[in-house]
Amino acid sequence: MNTEAETRVDWRDYYELTKPRVVMLIVFTAVVGMFLSVPAWPAVMPAIFGTIGIGMAASSAAVFNHVLDHRIDILMMRTRGRPLPQGKLTEKSALMFAAGLCVTSMIILWFLVNPLTAILTFFSLIGYAGIYTVWLKRATPQNIVIGGAAGAAPPILGWTAVTNEVTSGALLLFLIIFVWTPPHFWALAIARLEEYRKVEIPMLPVTHGVPYTRLNILLYSILLLLVTIMPYLIGMSGLIYLIAALGLGGYFLYYAIRMYRDHEDEELPMQMFRYSISYLGYLFLALLIDHYFFYQISF
Repeated sequence: MNTEAETRVDWRDYYELTKPRVVMLIVFTAVVGMFLSVPAWPAVMPAIFGTIGIGMAASSAAVFNHVLDHRIDILMMRTRGRPLPQGKLTEKSALMFAAGLCVTSMIILWFLVNPLTAILTFFSLIGYAGIYTVWLKRATPQNIVIGGAAGAAPPILGWTAVTNEVTSGALLLFLIIFVWTPPHFWALAIARLEEYRKVEIPMLPVTHGVPYTRLNILLYSILLLLVTIMPYLIGMSGLIYLIAALGLGGYFLYYAIRMYRDHEDEELPMQMFRYSISYLGYLFLALLIDHYFFYQISF
C-alpha cells in the first residue's frame, strides 16, 4: 500500500508530465481567442468546456512528447530530471494517462463545444505529439518553423469554440504565435547547443552554426514586430494594444540585436528565451484589455 507521501509524489509526477507552465500559456492564448471572437462576452458553456477540453488536449500532447523523447531526455541536462528518465513512472502508465486525457478532451469538445473545435484540436495534438516529435524534430533544422503550426493553433481553437468558424481574426492570432516560435526556440537551442548536438537533434545552430541562427533570430524578430502591428492596422484592436505591441516588440528586438552583435555573453540566449515567454503572455493580455476597453467605450 502506498503511503501518503508516495501518493503525493505520484500525483506530482503525473502533473509534471503535462508541462503545466507550457499548457498554462497555451490555454491562456486559447482563452484570449475566445474573448476576441465576439464583441461582448462569449457564451459561458462553450468557453468553460472549450477551455477544459483544449487544456486537456494540450496536456495529453505534452505527455506523449515526454514518452517519445524520454530516451534522449536522460542525456540532456535540461530534461534529465523529468519523471520518465528518472524512472518515477513507466512508459505504459504515462501512455495510459495521455490516452485518457486525449479521449476525454475529444468527448468534451465534440459533445459540449462543437465538432469543428474537436477536429482542429485533434489535428493540433497529432501535429505536435506525432508529426513534430516523431519526425520533424529529428529530420530537419526547420523543425521549429514547420512544427510551430501546431503550437500556434490554440487561439484558433478558442475562437472556434465560441463561434464555430475560423475567421481572419483567428488566423492573425495564429500568425503571431507562428512567427514568435522560431526566435523563441532558437534562443534556447543556442543556450543548449552542446546538448542538442550530443543527442543528434538537428536544431538550426547545430546544423548551420550559431552566427547563422542569430541572424535568423534577428530577422524573425523584425518580422514579429511587423506582424504584431497588424491587429491595429486592420481595426481588430486599438491604441492600448498598439502601444503594448510596440513596447514589448521593441524590447524583443533589442534582445535579438544584442544576440546578433554580442557573441560573448553566454547568459544572453537564456535571457532572451525567458523574456520571449513573458512577451507572448503580455502581448495577448494587451489584446484582451484593449478589446474590452474599446467595447465599454462603444457600449
